[in-house]
Amino acid sequence: MLMMLCGKMGAGKSTKSTELAKERNAVLLSEDEWLESLYPNQIRSLNDYVKYSTLIKPLVKSLAQSILKSGSNVVMDFPGNTVAQRAWLKSVFSEIGADHELVYLEVPDEVCLARIEKRRNEQPERAATDTENMFFQVTKYFVEPSADEGFNLTTLKLNV
Repeated sequence: MLMMLCGKMGAGKSTKSTELAKERNAVLLSEDEWLESLYPNQIRSLNDYVKYSTLIKPLVKSLAQSILKSGSNVVMDFPGNTVAQRAWLKSVFSEIGADHELVYLEVPDEVCLARIEKRRNEQPERAATDTENMFFQVTKYFVEPSADEGFNLTTLKLNV
């Protein structure tokens, strides 16, 4: 089974991804880890993120599909926050007929912003990207998932 997440910046996608991977004995593929390993200190803007994220997607997709074909579960900590991002995630499982679940973390903006501030303070290396300004830049592209996209959708409403 492929598990994917959707939620605004600071919603807790990475935390939930780690939990799901442990609960379901799954391989965790983290976009943040891939980007930091392959392109250290090169993501300073939303345009940088889009550029480098696009570069890793073919390799990650192939890897995820290989793992799924082997019979193992995969959790992809890659954002499914736009229709286009979700279409790419959908291609990962649909091309090979794998089971899937999209978990939508519905979290209020003020909670996301508080988490981003906390993360920035705890991880100073993220100071350039974990900002209120970046949150609003990214959030303007956010689209809630809808039933007509064809996902097995689970919504978790979190207020804390």
